[in-house]
Order: sequence, then C-alpha cells, then structure tokens
Amino acid sequence: MRKLMLDTNILLDLLAARHPFFDEASILFLMAEKGSVELAVSSLSIVNTHFVLRKQLKEQDTRKVLRDLRILVKVLPLDQKITDMALNSDFDDFEDAVQYQTALEYGQEIIITRNLKDFKTSSIPVMTADQYISSI
Repeated sequence: MRKLMLDTNILLDLLAARHPFFDEASILFLMAEKGSVELAVSSLSIVNTHFVLRKQLKEQDTRKVLRDLRILVKVLPLDQKITDMALNSDFDDFEDAVQYQTALEYGQEIIITRNLKDFKTSSIPVMTADQYISSI
C-alpha cells in the first residue's frame, strides 16, 4: 500500500469542493477508503484547513468535517526537528518545507500537491492528484 503525503491544497480541494480539482481529490480519498493507499497529512495542514474552512462554515461544522477527515488520514506530528529542518532547507516556501520534511521524517513515498514547482528540490516523488491517479 502506497503512503501518500497530501499537501494542504488537496485537503481543501476536497473539503471546500474546489472545482475543477474536487473530483481528483475525492478519488484519492475513495482509494484510501478501499485500502489501496494510505493518506497522511501534517498536523500543520489540519490547522491551516481549519483556518480556511472556518471562513465558510460554522465552527461546529468545521470540526465535524475535520473529525470525519481523520477517519481516512493519518495526522503526522510537527515537532522541533521538523521545524528546524524546514527552517534550514532550501525551500522558498516555509509551509512547503514543513510538508516536505514531515514526509521525509515519516517515510511517505509520494507527495501529492497542486504546487509542483514549490517542491522542485524534493528527493521524494511529487505529483498532482491527477498525475498519481493516471500513473496507477
């Protein structure tokens, strides 16, 4: 079973029903539901997703959505080691550096994002949801 690290934008594509990316994100979650992939996110992604969704939904609804999400995704911790590695990385975007370092630290096989250019120095394969789905 492939271990896929999801960037925050993939979570938001699904949970905020952002078109035209919603369908691709939903396929990844269906795959996880069937047990063909293992999905993981950084704890930072949960916080960022809450922040964005809270602007569209009531607090109790936002938390319910995130509780439901937790059924299908593993939340990986953000700690001092990951923070330090991200701060000292060559990534231009700190949030992406945190995502990348979390993926490295926890043995994720592929990073799924819509921002491929932000991960140009990644030693882990980086794909869009569509690219991953097309590759299998």
